Amino acid sequence: MLPRREKHSSIWLVLTALVLILSLGMATDGAFADKGAGTSTGPTTAPASGTNAQPVTSTNSAGAKQSQPATSSGNTGTTGSGPTAPFDCSRIKELGIDKQMNMHAGMIMEACTGQAPLPDVPSQAGLKPTAPQTGKSLRPDYGVGDVNAITGTDTTPHVTQSESFVWAEGDTVVINYNDSSTAASSCLSGISYSTNGGATFTRIQPNPLCSGHGNNFGDPIVVYNRRLGLWFAGDLATGCGGQGIGMWTSPNGITWTTGACAHNGNDDRESMWVDNNPTSPYYGRMYISLAVSSGALTVVYSDNGTTWTTVTVNPSFIRDVQITGGQDGTVFLAACDEQGGGFNPRTHVMYRSSTGGA
Repeated sequence: MLPRREKHSSIWLVLTALVLILSLGMATDGAFADKGAGTSTGPTTAPASGTNAQPVTSTNSAGAKQSQPATSSGNTGTTGSGPTAPFDCSRIKELGIDKQMNMHAGMIMEACTGQAPLPDVPSQAGLKPTAPQTGKSLRPDYGVGDVNAITGTDTTPHVTQSESFVWAEGDTVVINYNDSSTAASSCLSGISYSTNGGATFTRIQPNPLCSGHGNNFGDPIVVYNRRLGLWFAGDLATGCGGQGIGMWTSPNGITWTTGACAHNGNDDRESMWVDNNPTSPYYGRMYISLAVSSGALTVVYSDNGTTWTTVTVNPSFIRDVQITGGQDGTVFLAACDEQGGGFNPRTHVMYRSSTGGA
């Protein structure tokens, strides 16, 4: 018979081992791992290279049907550029689609591989997501006085809005967001404004961001440039190299016209900031961070919204998180090194520029 202390120690060892085994089992079932990607500078849509394509039709999370060629036997799709156009599934790795987070990439992955979007993975694996310990349970005042920014009428199943990017200047507030209500017309964008400090909002319909740069894939950004006296909104669009960043401008946040392409390529996960401090040496300069098709962390900047300069911050794959800046014009770019995904530890990185992003 073991002494009392040794007996207790043995029991604790056994219990610890059981907990560890159960934890590993649950984590393995619920994991969603990133996969490697190659490099490319081409657009997301590819010309046909075969005649035996077998399209696959699925319904994406926004409710839009997506036709894609089969992934087996080297089949390829026909030329196309919209959210509902066929896509060559064999190019997923080449174009880095499996590492992207935008709605267009999600539709391609779902149609080509049969994998559901990330939010559905835990329930499919038999796991129930744990409710967050935030919100009204801890802050009863959370959400009090909320205002619906989505005015007008939506028709099921096109009733989803997401990824809102908000900017305010005085009493004017502009929200650019993904919007499935116009998915049938190859546009995944929506925009709303308020002229009374957010007390009420109006969704602009028809959406001016649905024209001017081809098909709009969403992934919204918006800022107000005080030096130029203009609002700038952007989304991923086919007219900017296949899935690059198209811009629109407005003097008041209500009336919009087509602007320049801030970047041409196969882009993803962009964010934006403008230096609105009059004492800054880079007053009025706008910055957009993004990932290109290879996954390289990239920044483009402009002083006028027409000509944009591209800077490669990190040539290797690292996830863009957010770009912002300080009162002295210093630019800060937060990123996440996912270390290949899976259970590998993440490393959060902060890049800084004191030379206007150059």
